[in-house]
Amino acid sequence: MELRVEGARAFAATGGRPFDPRLPVTVFVHGAAFDRTVWKLQTRWFSWHGGSVLAVDLPGHGRSDGPPRASIPAMADWLAALMAAAGVREAALVGHSMGALVALDPHSGRVLALSGGFSFAASRFDRATQAWRQPGSAFKPVVYLAALDRGFGPSSLILDAPFVIDQGHRLGKWKPANYTGTFHGPSTMRLGVERSRNLMTVRLARRIGMDTVADYARRLGVVERMPPLLSMALGAGETTLLRLTTAYAMLVNGGKRVVPAFIDRVQDRQGRTVYRHDRRACPGCAGEDWRGQDEPVLADDRPQAVDPRSAYQIVSMLEGAVRRGTGRTVGAVGKPLAGKTGTTDRSFDCWFVGFSPDLAAGVYVGFDAPRTLGRSETGASAAAPIFRDFMAAALAGAPAIPFRIPPGIRLVRVDARSGRPAPEGGAGTILEAFKPGGEPVA
Repeated sequence: MELRVEGARAFAATGGRPFDPRLPVTVFVHGAAFDRTVWKLQTRWFSWHGGSVLAVDLPGHGRSDGPPRASIPAMADWLAALMAAAGVREAALVGHSMGALVALDPHSGRVLALSGGFSFAASRFDRATQAWRQPGSAFKPVVYLAALDRGFGPSSLILDAPFVIDQGHRLGKWKPANYTGTFHGPSTMRLGVERSRNLMTVRLARRIGMDTVADYARRLGVVERMPPLLSMALGAGETTLLRLTTAYAMLVNGGKRVVPAFIDRVQDRQGRTVYRHDRRACPGCAGEDWRGQDEPVLADDRPQAVDPRSAYQIVSMLEGAVRRGTGRTVGAVGKPLAGKTGTTDRSFDCWFVGFSPDLAAGVYVGFDAPRTLGRSETGASAAAPIFRDFMAAALAGAPAIPFRIPPGIRLVRVDARSGRPAPEGGAGTILEAFKPGGEPVA
């Protein structure tokens, strides 16, 4: 049984449980805004998406002639009282905003968990697969990945300074800005990812060309036909949470293309397999018993979507975003994790997408009818804590596995801010991943 609170109305899905709609529900609320207040709430029945739903209206809610507007603690207390009155065992306090979470195996594409919203009884709209939203800064790794394949490196310097483009007659000037409103001059690509610098990303996209960025967005399945506009480099193109999470999975699996799968296998009533997601041939898998033979070896036939070395360089930068950048709250899990926040204009949509070496996950928070979540809401504050808590539970008891380094990568100790070679043991140094010949010179 579920209960959902949305503004001035509470909905309790009773699952067909007997309840007399003619009787008033008396709720005693303990909370700062409603202390020593008793409400007589009239109830009625109606059908919602084929299910029985109990609707409790709060007459005059928020008006001078009705109860005062609820605070979150007061609503939580009111919810607990309403649960007891309606015989509801489990519930949660939810506002108008919705969200989604998806987790998948980055090596096979197998979807391990998916939540498209708070309650299927309240809404059948799947926000993980059906909600097309702007990813904001969560799209930036696509831009930096394309640049890494065009001769740039993690220590390449990009100017972080004001950027203005005249859009044409009567269209005004486009003036993107960093979230903080500050500028930091020439900065490494790594810092551009870790600190989510918009101006660096726009300059980089202009340098390599938006046609190149659009090609990488298509390769990773984020956006199939992305217009070659600079605003797209900042995540103005729409995608779904499942698409974006799958793209991040391709980064951590070494650049191999995977397709998200919800069904592994289908058998008929006789036990014959009529569908199998993994279509690789495996003659050794048909043995009826175990006689000490070698385990079957399956060929890796996944197409290579991007250079595995470039993919690892992005993984390393995203790991830095968790350690030192906008995703620091995720570091509380205490295991190797990488990921990126995303926040759109006026905080309409908030994201966090990331991964461990063997688990990719994405979180989206926003309204079904797009509007601001609040002036101070960001991917770091709204989505990252959900990702953190999910990963903490999913990886509980699992060993701390470091991210796998592909052949052709050289690790060089550099200063984390300047990207220049640094002596071992120096303060503020990191091991940076370079392709052969791309190492910085002292």
